[in-house]
Amino acid sequence: MDDQSGVQTGYILSTAFASLIAGYMFGVFQTRGYFISPELREERRANLHDPVESDESDIDEDDTLLDHAPNWANGADADRRQGLKNSEKPVVKDTGEECKLVLVVRTDLGMTKGKIAAQCSHATLACYKKLLRTSEGSADRKLLARWEKYGQAKIAVQIKSQEEMLELCRKARSLGLTAEVIQDAGRTQIEAGSMTVLGVGPAPRSVVDQITGGLKLL
Repeated sequence: MDDQSGVQTGYILSTAFASLIAGYMFGVFQTRGYFISPELREERRANLHDPVESDESDIDEDDTLLDHAPNWANGADADRRQGLKNSEKPVVKDTGEECKLVLVVRTDLGMTKGKIAAQCSHATLACYKKLLRTSEGSADRKLLARWEKYGQAKIAVQIKSQEEMLELCRKARSLGLTAEVIQDAGRTQIEAGSMTVLGVGPAPRSVVDQITGGLKLL
């Protein structure tokens, strides 16, 4: 009887071990894409190594087709060409008040509501990632943490030209504020390279208002 029980226990342990190994290998193969068609695997590889584009879908209730347009934030070279690169970033004056992020949207481009929403999302993420790359314990990281803790206030305002947007960006950066410009790839509604949204902040409300306080709400 004891021998039979020992054999059954051995079977159970062997089966459990085999199932564990099989499950682990299945997960590895699935993660590495061995179960994906060669065409889809190649498409994923191309997207992974694309240096500037990130696929986003902009959906508007008035559009009949999916508006699919990659976007990117201004790079260092573009910033230098447009006079947006400061030699040394000033430290934002921390007033201890609530922090907010302002999204400055160009209304002269005729973007649909869905397009604007997507572009504002790009700008929000660009500003967030910019601050997240700063060193732990820095003034910028403290402002980001405060913004996250108290509701991530976001306000959308409007502007009528690229020139005005660039000027606001220069002024914001001269105060040490995070300011990120989003450009569109131009595959759907607007011309390639068009600057669509400027994100300013997150930073103390009164400091951001020095840049965007006079603009109308979107």
